[in-house]
Amino acid sequence: MTDMEHERIFTVKNGAVTWQWNGRSFYDAPSDPTKSDWLHINDVDVIGDGRYLISIRNTNQLLVIQRGKGVVEVINKDTPTSSDESCRRSGQLADYDNDGDVRCGDPSVLNHQHNPQWIGDGAVLVADSDNDRIVELHRTESGEWRPVWTVGSASGVEFNWPRDADRLPNGNTLITDTLNRRIVEVNSEGKVVWSTRTPRIPYEADRLPVGETVGGPQYSSDTSLIVTPGNDIPVLSSLLVLLRAIVPATPFWFGIPQLALSLLSLALILIGGVQYLRH
Repeated sequence: MTDMEHERIFTVKNGAVTWQWNGRSFYDAPSDPTKSDWLHINDVDVIGDGRYLISIRNTNQLLVIQRGKGVVEVINKDTPTSSDESCRRSGQLADYDNDGDVRCGDPSVLNHQHNPQWIGDGAVLVADSDNDRIVELHRTESGEWRPVWTVGSASGVEFNWPRDADRLPNGNTLITDTLNRRIVEVNSEGKVVWSTRTPRIPYEADRLPVGETVGGPQYSSDTSLIVTPGNDIPVLSSLLVLLRAIVPATPFWFGIPQLALSLLSLALILIGGVQYLRH
């Protein structure tokens, strides 16, 4: 389990801590880590024997931890050219050891992510929250992790701070679109196959009875097949946003195609009416 106050993950048996890993063993830590939310470890999953995948939200990174070894892999490593600004905001990370740098992953790859799912060796699915998208990352031959599939909208509505994504056994992806208050299931092409609205802001959703699994169907590793179905047509996109603002009860399945057909139908009715009056 995770312990945000002490920024650690640990295991418990019969009420006693049997093992733990502390974030300060890998990251620059303040003098008293309990006084600030400096790392925000928001998820941990067992992905093998003594092996854990953890999400360090404030560093834009995922870590693979091996018991007895510590950090064995970093997903979205800090590089000399990547900006640390997104990790330093609101006093989250700081250069406590005065070496001129903090461990901050590239925000264009992951930005304050939530609830990653390990879908196989070299593949992970992540709710890339501050980038308002879901992304599947694969490990390349060079050891870097690169996006092979992303989706940033559903039914013509862009995601708003999504906080969970699960790859289902049927190959679809279940997404918690948090600030839009909806749960959507999309296929590999980003098309919605099921959705529902929620009365409150949802954090995560699981498909019962199995829930989130370790391992699952992976999408193509050919980066030319990245899917970002924005479905954006400038004028229609603006009209759809206006419609949703005026009529909040507009169903989420009513997107740009439905709006286009509605406008076309209205135009045909008007044309027919004008022609009728002329005769």
